[in-house]
Amino acid sequence: MKLNVLKINGSKGTAVSIDDTVFGIEPNKPVVRQAVLAELNNMRQGTHASKNRALVRGGGRKPFKQKGRGSARAGTTRSPIWRGGGTVFGPEPHAYSHKLPKKVGKLARKSVLSDKAANSQIVLVDDLQVSSHKTSEFVKILSDLGLDGKKVTILFSGEDRNLALASQNLHKVYLVEAKNASTYDLIDCEFILLDKAGLAILTEVLAG
Repeated sequence: MKLNVLKINGSKGTAVSIDDTVFGIEPNKPVVRQAVLAELNNMRQGTHASKNRALVRGGGRKPFKQKGRGSARAGTTRSPIWRGGGTVFGPEPHAYSHKLPKKVGKLARKSVLSDKAANSQIVLVDDLQVSSHKTSEFVKILSDLGLDGKKVTILFSGEDRNLALASQNLHKVYLVEAKNASTYDLIDCEFILLDKAGLAILTEVLAG
């Protein structure tokens, strides 16, 4: 499979061959769903909690004597049946993490990339190094590439301070290191933008 290479100003360059085992497979939608759900679960903090009768304040003294009042016995005002008492079976902190097999994760990412490649949603440029940290200049680059106003995930090959500063105020642009791109990063966008170096890293990570 071949992919056209664009220059940073939007003009066309020469086409390059891309690995069919990464960008040309039959997408496996159930595996993609499984991977995305696992990643979303792993993002959850699991810190939600409520106070049971041991944690609510007060209730150390018996509210009234055991007998003679004509009402039910009570040992504490923090009982769940009292107003202001503890919560019964409330939420407790726990982990939501889900471990995904490496092969399943790889297949999911390759499925998303293959689908994007088939629908011309991967934009490959010669080099993503930008000369300025100004957002306005980076917006012009996106416009020249036909990505103006689109939700874009940029896969960069190495640390680039100018690229990070120029894109940080654009709410539809997300910067992700190519070797760490997850299934959710790849699927949660309209277009994927990367350079030749990022393509090589992505192919090396997923082709093995």
